[in-house]
Amino acid sequence: MPSAPDEAQAGVTTGTADHSSCSGGKEFRFILSQDISLPLSFRVNRFVPDRTLLIERSAPVLFVECTLYIDGVQFGLSTNTRLKSLGSPYCWNELVTLSAKYRDLTPFSHLAFTVWDMSSGEDNIYIVGGTTISLFNSKNQLKTGRLRLRVWPNKMADGSLSTSTPGKVPKTKREEIERLERVANKYIRGQIPHIGWLDNLIANAADKLEKESERTENLHSSLIVELCSFEHRVVFQEYGAKLHTSVPSSLVDISKNKLVIACDPEIGRINPSEHKHSVLAWSLARGVNDREMKPSSVDRKLIQNILKYPPTRTLNVDEKQLLWKFRFYLTSEKKALVKFLLSVEWSDIQEAKQAVALIPRWESIDVADALGLLSPVFQNEEVRAYAVSVLERASDEELQCYLLQLVQGLRFERSDRSRLAHFLLCQITNLLAFFAVHKEENGFQVWQSLIEQAELTAQLRSIMKELSNVKHDAQTKGRILEQLFSGIFSELKNFSEPIPSPLTPTVLLDGIVPEESLVFKSANYPLCIAFSTVNGGTSKMIFKKGDNLRKDQLVIQIISLMDRLLKSDNLDLHLTPYQVLATGLEEGLVEFIPSISVAKIIQKTGSIESYLQKCNPDEDGPFGITAQCLETFIKSCAGYSVITYILGIGDRHLDNLLLQDDGRLFHVDFSYMLGEQPHRFAPPSPPMKLCKEMVEAMGGTESEYYARFKSYCCEAYNILRKSSNLILNLFYLMTGSNIESITDKGTSKLQQNFRLDLDDEDAIHFLQGLINESISAFFPQVVETIHQWAQSRQHITRLSRL
Repeated sequence: MPSAPDEAQAGVTTGTADHSSCSGGKEFRFILSQDISLPLSFRVNRFVPDRTLLIERSAPVLFVECTLYIDGVQFGLSTNTRLKSLGSPYCWNELVTLSAKYRDLTPFSHLAFTVWDMSSGEDNIYIVGGTTISLFNSKNQLKTGRLRLRVWPNKMADGSLSTSTPGKVPKTKREEIERLERVANKYIRGQIPHIGWLDNLIANAADKLEKESERTENLHSSLIVELCSFEHRVVFQEYGAKLHTSVPSSLVDISKNKLVIACDPEIGRINPSEHKHSVLAWSLARGVNDREMKPSSVDRKLIQNILKYPPTRTLNVDEKQLLWKFRFYLTSEKKALVKFLLSVEWSDIQEAKQAVALIPRWESIDVADALGLLSPVFQNEEVRAYAVSVLERASDEELQCYLLQLVQGLRFERSDRSRLAHFLLCQITNLLAFFAVHKEENGFQVWQSLIEQAELTAQLRSIMKELSNVKHDAQTKGRILEQLFSGIFSELKNFSEPIPSPLTPTVLLDGIVPEESLVFKSANYPLCIAFSTVNGGTSKMIFKKGDNLRKDQLVIQIISLMDRLLKSDNLDLHLTPYQVLATGLEEGLVEFIPSISVAKIIQKTGSIESYLQKCNPDEDGPFGITAQCLETFIKSCAGYSVITYILGIGDRHLDNLLLQDDGRLFHVDFSYMLGEQPHRFAPPSPPMKLCKEMVEAMGGTESEYYARFKSYCCEAYNILRKSSNLILNLFYLMTGSNIESITDKGTSKLQQNFRLDLDDEDAIHFLQGLINESISAFFPQVVETIHQWAQSRQHITRLSRL
């Protein structure tokens, strides 16, 4: 399974096979390049210029041209990244996918990168430099991970076999930062043992060295790229060649003491006698057809344990045999159907027919289990059609919670005319019919309103582009924004016809209010646009450019679902699942919620308690705050503490924790999830984001309100654990959806956070331990200090450029 930087290749297991070989008692597992039919992909991260390269060019506008060369000849067309003009270092972080497949590569395959400057216009493009990297190493293993390539100034990348622009330089000529990058790559691949306390020290030193090198000591320009990683090493073998060939003894040269990796000719071959025995044993066990057979007490206990398995766990042979043997007995247990279908040998036509015929007799399953039957594990059309029949009984409100995953499920259908495709088309038709009746419009007018929303988004994109060309701070950009609304974008102040809000279609927008619109002081300067509505109100939304909002959209969807699950169990934790709509790979709209960051609250008032006293004063209330406000604050803190822990949300600091006037606390910015951290060297953060300011607002760790907070956390945790199958199935369906976080490793992290091995009482003790650990952690204070320092430094840097 490939990992970062890949967003689009999560289906690598399709059409590949891993092999193994043993040497000295240690198993070496690998994948052959001929088995990978996926397109070659990599990520162009950033370009770090040297101190003199761009000194003569005041405002360079850079892009990278990427070309594949096989055996010294260009293969396919070149691919360009987008333009970048925000200053050094020039960061694209862009996924590039070529037409060539991994199986097409040879040991002499090279990637050539040329950095171009377009600041003088398309007719006068300037070559900044070029670099070339071989895709295979000297052992014919595919290179993976993050690489720092030396860029040769004023030279176009040379893709010939004896390239004149090698990205890899001899060891004696490498800078310290280049040596460090290669060691870090080995560390990430597991070639260097992990030692916790030492890793943290080295990580801090490495981070400091990298930043210092990019700031002052760049003797050579560098291009940072990330090659796709796989679960095992990829070894070259020509497409169509046979693996099972004998290895000449001449390959092993003991005198040179050189490790030679060779394929074992017995690997992959089936032992005929063992195969015959397993087939006979399987047929004997599967032939049992006694409909009245009941399991013994021991078998019942084993079956109950199997039914508690998470949906992503595979069954072994004995477990499959057990479920098949007692299949008739299990038809009254709806939780057993999915596990039974996992036990079926679908390649056996007769067995598959028996399994399908048994489905209608089974107790009807829940929607959560039906979603699991739409995963790529189940290819049988009758099984998938049965899953859709269960979904057809769900309400529109419930289906809306799963819409993203249902659309993703279409990728696993064998036919465009599948039951799932027909079901989704019917849902869309019903939606359009509702709009047509409710708005007294025909289908064309509904379609026209969708076009108008797309055009509005395109105009916001144009405004963002105009502002990005202006090197000023947020306040100045805000004044320029108001001028744009009075000039070339003046028609946006009054729409000719009301436009449904892209975030909330039931809200009709009739124009932009320039005086209430502004530019946020952030790295990418997002826009906050105020719209007037037909009912005389105001609707605000944020337009972001440069951020991947697909993660945010997925996380908010899951938070909305969890809010629904908690409320259905009579626990309202006052969550704030605001609307997010990704309109492109790096842009989108976010609902604006009037609030203030906890960082600003502490800066202005000194504490959360003082802020709540100011917004909701009550002399007789706890801490001078109304009881309702404090209760809302405690509940929302508990809800987001548990949810962000389960989803493994990273990069938590006081700037992405927001507080509303009524006491509702909520989180924003979900760029890092399922255990991800903003830096590969970053030490593990505490399980929950519980800053001392939040605890102090509850009266401290000894107060009754803090005890109530912990009680809400434990109750919410156990409620959500009951729906773990639903949440895991939703993430499993999103695997391969071009969201780099959603991988087998990420789903495993999510499953681990549910602690399904514990009963409710043990889960409470476990979570209380996590809360205590998070409260006493020193790391959050360090993170806040580093984050504040980084923010100040960015502000100083922006001022210096004005």
